Amino acid sequence: METRELTCINCPMGCLLTVEMDGDTITDISGYTCPRGKTYAEKEVKNPTRIVTSTVKVTEGEKERVSCKTEHDIPKDRIFDVMEAINAACVEAPVVIGEVLIRDVAGTGVDVVATAHVGRKH
Repeated sequence: METRELTCINCPMGCLLTVEMDGDTITDISGYTCPRGKTYAEKEVKNPTRIVTSTVKVTEGEKERVSCKTEHDIPKDRIFDVMEAINAACVEAPVVIGEVLIRDVAGTGVDVVATAHVGRKH
């Protein structure tokens, strides 16, 4: 029997969750105050995922970099692969919010999108 303690990140309450496991089977989840906490705990111990935020280099832009994020969450164990692809990427200005900067980043099936606007140098 294994016990894992987690802090739910679905809302500002930050419920302290306790997950009891027997091998790969969840036997009990406690500490959550809403259904989202229970769902978070199940997902976190079985298949943890994260949204990745970063910046991408911009050429010919008013700024040298544009903020970005993965459009959806990716498997936690792929974060370093995704960051490697983001760090290698370079886009040309102008960049608009929501624009896809990297399609299918690191083979995850998830796109990286701009979260800010960067105009072209005048």
